[in-house]
Amino acid sequence: MNKPMNEKTSSSRQSARERLLAAAGELFYEEGVQSVGIDKVIERAGVAKASLYGNFDGKDDLVRAYLDARRERRRAAIEAHIARHKAPRDKLLSIFDALAESIAKPSYRGCAFLRASAEMPAEASGREVVREARSWLRELLSTLAKETGAVKPKALARQLLMMHDGASASAQLDPEPGIAAVAKSAAEVLIDAACAKA
Repeated sequence: MNKPMNEKTSSSRQSARERLLAAAGELFYEEGVQSVGIDKVIERAGVAKASLYGNFDGKDDLVRAYLDARRERRRAAIEAHIARHKAPRDKLLSIFDALAESIAKPSYRGCAFLRASAEMPAEASGREVVREARSWLRELLSTLAKETGAVKPKALARQLLMMHDGASASAQLDPEPGIAAVAKSAAEVLIDAACAKA
């Protein structure tokens, strides 16, 4: 039985979309969202220009999709690390283990969200994805901080988020495999202080 035309077309477009996202993911992360033009993404993906506009509304939409894919990968990685632990304190600290795993990759160029945010214009739709990614991490830190017994969980979450951001930036500027471990050690001190009984 022959495949209906609309399914075949949909399958081809999905394949082109995946190739475009993979190419954009590599190029935008390696070279920056502003430095890389649409033609370079199309060339790397090996698709026709029409495929780009058949799958995305333009570069802004492609950047948003790239950031959304990064957000989902980071979330999955963090959740996988958290799932390995039972104690709330260990879950909280495991977020820094996920960061260490990311930093250890040879392709690490810093936090994709911080880098893209610095490049994107104020009205770019990708900024919404960056805000959502940051909000999710902040809420996760706050929830886990509360579960550890922190007296002021939101304050602790803000401190830990700053440690996380600082480690990401430090690893980009001064590549050093142990930077996430340093951040984790500092996080332990902050957590213990926040949970100490008055």
